[in-house]
Amino acid sequence: MVSLAAFRVSPSLLINSEYKPCFRVRALSSGGSGDSTVLSADSVAVNGASVIREKGKNESLIDVGNGKLKHSVVVERKLVKGVVSKDLEVLWEDGYGTQSVKHYLDAAKEIIKPDGGPPRWFCPVECGSPLKNSPTLLFLPGLDGLGLGLILHHKPLGKAFEVRCLHIPVHDRTPFEGLVKFVEQTVRLEHASSTNKPIYLVGDSFGGCLALAVAARNPSIDLVLILVNPATSFGRSQLQPLFPILEALPDELHVTVPYLLSFVMGDPMKMAMVNIDSKLPSRQRLEQMSGNLTALLPRLSGIADIIPKDTLLWKLKLLKSASAYANSRLHAVKAEVLMLASGKDNMLPSGDEAKRLKSTLQNCTVRYFKDNGHTLLLEDGISLLTIIKGASKYRRSRKLDPVSDFLPPSMTEFKYAFDQVVGLLQFATSSVMFSTLEEGKIVKGLAGVPNEGPVLLVGYHMLMGLELYSLIEEFLREKNIMVRGIAHPTIFSGKREDSSTEFYISDWIKVMGGVPVSAKNLYKLFSTKSHVLLYPGGAREALHYKGEEYKCFWPDQQEFVRMAARFGATIVPFGAVGEDDIADLVLDYNDLMKIPVVNDFIKENSHDINLRDEISGEVANQQLFIPGLLPKVPGRFYYLFGKPIRTKGKQDFLKDKENANQVYLHVKSEVESCIAYLLKKREEDPYRNIVDRTVYRATYGGEVPTFKL
Repeated sequence: MVSLAAFRVSPSLLINSEYKPCFRVRALSSGGSGDSTVLSADSVAVNGASVIREKGKNESLIDVGNGKLKHSVVVERKLVKGVVSKDLEVLWEDGYGTQSVKHYLDAAKEIIKPDGGPPRWFCPVECGSPLKNSPTLLFLPGLDGLGLGLILHHKPLGKAFEVRCLHIPVHDRTPFEGLVKFVEQTVRLEHASSTNKPIYLVGDSFGGCLALAVAARNPSIDLVLILVNPATSFGRSQLQPLFPILEALPDELHVTVPYLLSFVMGDPMKMAMVNIDSKLPSRQRLEQMSGNLTALLPRLSGIADIIPKDTLLWKLKLLKSASAYANSRLHAVKAEVLMLASGKDNMLPSGDEAKRLKSTLQNCTVRYFKDNGHTLLLEDGISLLTIIKGASKYRRSRKLDPVSDFLPPSMTEFKYAFDQVVGLLQFATSSVMFSTLEEGKIVKGLAGVPNEGPVLLVGYHMLMGLELYSLIEEFLREKNIMVRGIAHPTIFSGKREDSSTEFYISDWIKVMGGVPVSAKNLYKLFSTKSHVLLYPGGAREALHYKGEEYKCFWPDQQEFVRMAARFGATIVPFGAVGEDDIADLVLDYNDLMKIPVVNDFIKENSHDINLRDEISGEVANQQLFIPGLLPKVPGRFYYLFGKPIRTKGKQDFLKDKENANQVYLHVKSEVESCIAYLLKKREEDPYRNIVDRTVYRATYGGEVPTFKL
């Protein structure tokens, strides 16, 4: 199997130029005894066919290809510890944002030192040890060829993948087909060693052409391509008229080209925003961004060394041949593709290319980032791992399993989702939660909900499912429990997506544990002792008609009771109210179907999905539409979790349909009682209105109180 080299740059580079960076390479050989050799930067000469053997106490020989051996000094020798880590905990620290473009430029100074070697793979030390059975991810770099383009994402990706990065030395002149064969050799070796696991190819710009070429030549291998502004559109680049000028530019003026390219390829402001807390006051955020820009700009001079004139001209020719090669073979690509397109790409027409590739490739999903530039992976935004998870592209076997392949949200994802995505809704509704203890006492908080699973939360679905976000957040915040929501399959189908689909609510639902509704998935979740969120009324409740607020539309059959009893799950009924304090429903399904143009739109875009094969009627056939809402001055959301209903030890009793039906009706009655209780008690809340809550926060700070129990 191929050997690897790993690089680490000391964090002392950040602020003190007196300290020389500690740049180390760890060469690994899968067929060895488990040892690793840490080499000096001058000995980076490991390629896809490399072999390491001891020459002496302080020396080793490395095969650099073409039958040549190179000496290197052994700086350190360690035993490689366990290659896998334990399962991820909920709200784990993923390290996203701890690295930035400054680290990229600092690391580039070391990795570009000439060694005469060919292209090679390296494994970033920051990636650490992945989870058991993690798939391999091969990063194929852009124009720079360094292989450092994932530096912001090394830590989170390192938990979910075996990460390897392709490094193409500055003065290497391997033609495109040679690079294709080099990557292809690695892909085939990986596939031979793990035939049931997918192989991920992350292609950035030029690397996107490389990934497509490899996929076209290997249609039988299970590949997942992540294309980031791929250079397949190079022939339509808005910079085409400038390329002849670059060739004729005098050498003494070439030093200005990297500065110009750095501003064309990426957004310095977005790069400087990495690792700045969005919740900070505007003045502090501006100060931090200014400091980051001040530290970043002097380092841009190093780009001239990364892409000297002769290398730049070679890379432009390489891009041309790569684009032509990949475009001529798009029809042969059978791989699963996720394309990330930037809306402010000043180098390539990536937005238009997304439309073309989505219509051309057989299995292509697009996520559009309207505010990012060409160097999307180096700019402030969302972690690449989060994007992969949200697009339902992370899997460890040939077929995606939403239960076993699920990775719990990290703290970074938690903060981003509930601060930036639904933060305004959370602030406006200021949700209050109550639960019921075993003895029947109602208390504030979630103390009455069991910590040990399996637990089935069964409740009422408010208009548009607005109650969902606060519920998930509070379980994570108070109990550190990931609630797995059973969601409508339309969220996962991708049928309504196009080339301008942004990473938004539906993707975050998947990141936060959403699972397509099915008996099979419910079975798997119970078997893993999960906390499961189920709405028997489904979309019929969430998209109810006028005058149907807080009415439960449940099917007649006891769908979930016997399944819960089989695993001894605890059923917790709950009610939620507050939709009528947020907006008035002015146009429901019946109203919309009377409008000619809207009528046709709903018919074209709505899908009748019968989620319950044995049930007929309106609850089974759920028409999907967007109701017309008139916003109101926000009130407040209230939740009440009823007394837990134990099914452990009652499996035989609940096998009888009549007994199961009695429990089913009892659960429904409890949900309705919770709703009635909250509707009555909220009238006693002095801070039900957002104005009163805002005054309280400004005066006293802290959590806003509610009605007395």
